[in-house]
Amino acid sequence: MAKEQKKSLGESLAEEGIITAEQLKQAREEEKRTGQRLRNILVKMGLIAEEDLVALISEKLGLPRIELSNYLIDPKIVELVPEALARKYELIPVLKIGNRLTCAMVDPWNIFALDEIRAKTNLIIEPAVATESEIKQALNEHYGAKGSMEDLIKTIDEKKLGIEAGKEIDAKKLQGIVEEPVVIKLVNLIIMQAVKEGASDIHIEPEEEALNIRLRVDGMLHEISSPPKHLQSAIISRIKILANLDIAERRAPQDGRFTVNLEGRQIDIRVSNVPTIYGENVVLRLLDVSTALLGLGQLGFSQEILDKYSKLITRPHGIILVTGPTGSGKTTTLYASLAKINTVEKNIITIEDPVEYKLAGIRQIQVNPKVDLTFASGLRSILRQDPDIIMVGEMRDLETAEIAIQAALTGHLVLSTLHTNDAPGAITRLMDMGVEPFLASSSIIGILAQRLVRKICPGCKEEYTPAEEALKDIGLLNGRRTTDDGRRELLFYRGKGCAKCMNTGYKGRISIYELMLPDDKIRNAIVAKSPAEEIRKLACLAGMAVLMEDGIEKVKAGITTIEEVLRVTREE
Repeated sequence: MAKEQKKSLGESLAEEGIITAEQLKQAREEEKRTGQRLRNILVKMGLIAEEDLVALISEKLGLPRIELSNYLIDPKIVELVPEALARKYELIPVLKIGNRLTCAMVDPWNIFALDEIRAKTNLIIEPAVATESEIKQALNEHYGAKGSMEDLIKTIDEKKLGIEAGKEIDAKKLQGIVEEPVVIKLVNLIIMQAVKEGASDIHIEPEEEALNIRLRVDGMLHEISSPPKHLQSAIISRIKILANLDIAERRAPQDGRFTVNLEGRQIDIRVSNVPTIYGENVVLRLLDVSTALLGLGQLGFSQEILDKYSKLITRPHGIILVTGPTGSGKTTTLYASLAKINTVEKNIITIEDPVEYKLAGIRQIQVNPKVDLTFASGLRSILRQDPDIIMVGEMRDLETAEIAIQAALTGHLVLSTLHTNDAPGAITRLMDMGVEPFLASSSIIGILAQRLVRKICPGCKEEYTPAEEALKDIGLLNGRRTTDDGRRELLFYRGKGCAKCMNTGYKGRISIYELMLPDDKIRNAIVAKSPAEEIRKLACLAGMAVLMEDGIEKVKAGITTIEEVLRVTREE
């Protein structure tokens, strides 16, 4: 029945003109690949907003739409449905009148859920519709995840665990402590909260008299409730065991990884551990491998840059570089690019560190220095595999760069990344490595620079008038001026902060870009070893829109704020 519903939901969206038949086909292929529900994939692909999807389901099934943020649910009502069933079927009981229990559900058509809840409660179940994010938040709030860290810490008996404040625990004793249910649950709660908040990283940071935990959400770090200092060794050792690291080794850095499954999602967690003067500092990088990969059209490209870049990646040979600092979305852009040009006629091979997503039909190689499998050595081997397209995770050294250039000059399309501030800076970076200017000039066909800017939270978005200074910084002198077409006023928006966005005013991120396509003048400037600023001027004269300009367009569209664009584009 669930399969039939998915089909009818997709067809309903197509009939309403919300998605095309081709988009529905792509979503169903992604459904088969990941095992996720069709509705989740449609939302993650950006084909329909979660709110609009829920509204459509409500209309089609004739059920009420419940906004859970507006409901104060009686804990006694919640207790009617066991947590295991509520999480299994993604529902939350919200109201009981007589013998009727109203449940907000993600899948209100699921008759098996309705039957099981009815049998468990001996009540008539009346389904209502809510978004998946609202349901998950409500489940965590009402079944113990919110505030449960404090509650859990209160239940910990340090003497029973053998923990004494201020005293170091030996490795043998730690081995037993980390297997205690209370320690396991504490670590699980930290990871669950990070996943719930959409964090990319968890920072566990020892101080002299405290243990701080921070989550990186939308590129920014935020503090959360932290356990006491004396639980530091137990928490860190538990994570090290999960990542298959040596808990007895506390003086040397270690790296590992492990995988967890939360709410049907597979989360790959990479662990980095380094010793500090106050104990081991641990950073966990979270990667949701079940997430549907974004297409090029969903990343934030303006139509003009998208058209140029889409044409660029279909070229038969040459080097395309994607540049930007760490965490600017370069890998996501490369994956979307490969997905766009991946056909049965093309042999595509990648060498990455690490392989973040598995791409069907593409051979992917993981760097492994322990067996001398580096970017350079791997690239040499790839060239003997008859590739058409090669993706190198990063050009880190001269050897890798020279092999990539030779590959491009002998008929291969090569995609790679560099850590530079802008597109013209990539040329300078290659020359600093030792690449000959004439080789760079003849092999590079395009350089795409990018940054990630935070999007205004839709739940607390409001119109406002920016400060005069901010308008001057971004090149708009008047708070309200007409746009270039002269027909409407330019309005500015920001997020005032709410529970959905951790009171930041931002929720999610989108890319801004600049694309440099070298012409004859730029190539001559490269050969002449002209400075990056001179190359930038030539690129702008040739029509390149810089990062700031792309950011301004997203400000005008009400997607992000002036302050956010300035934050990521302002030069040091």
